[in-house]
Amino acid sequence: MTIDFHDKAIGVAVTGSFCTFRQVFEELESLAQTGASLYTIFSDNAYHTDSRFGAASEFLEKARNITGKEPISTIPDAEPIGPKALFDILLIAPCTGNTLSKLANGISDTPVLMAAKAHLRNNRPLVISLSTNDALGMNLKNIGILLNTKNIYFVPFGQDNYRTKPNSMIAHTNLIPQTIQQALNGKQIQPVIRSPYPEN
Repeated sequence: MTIDFHDKAIGVAVTGSFCTFRQVFEELESLAQTGASLYTIFSDNAYHTDSRFGAASEFLEKARNITGKEPISTIPDAEPIGPKALFDILLIAPCTGNTLSKLANGISDTPVLMAAKAHLRNNRPLVISLSTNDALGMNLKNIGILLNTKNIYFVPFGQDNYRTKPNSMIAHTNLIPQTIQQALNGKQIQPVIRSPYPEN
């Protein structure tokens, strides 16, 4: 079934889990094909940091090309998202453990966190596409908090390398469009926990 978001404004907030950028930008392109009006917000680290996965300037240019808009990259530019009710839904992808923990504790000290705070004031859905090495460690309590927070939804996620990184979990980014579709209807896509590995 084809997903049609032609009448929706979707914000996509990018934080610094650089190893997932390729998959996230593939999904950004998929969202563009649904007809949605897309906006991007970059955290400070995502906006400025070059990594072995690519230069920051390359990803910023990809965002411009896909959305046709300049990425939001400062807290003052993110704050009006709330008063203007700019988005129907906001996606944080990838959402690092750092961003996750701050969101769970009401901290808004980056453009992405300010965007989330501003957006949530309108009682509109926020979707988290998780990517963190401590999901089953220090951040497990924060995942629990956000799973039980009104208007927050998760892209299904699972352990990405249980042998060498047993606390690490990552979202199934290919399910981002379906998760957004469900969240717009006030529903959490199920099941939330999905392992990328076959049963042994």
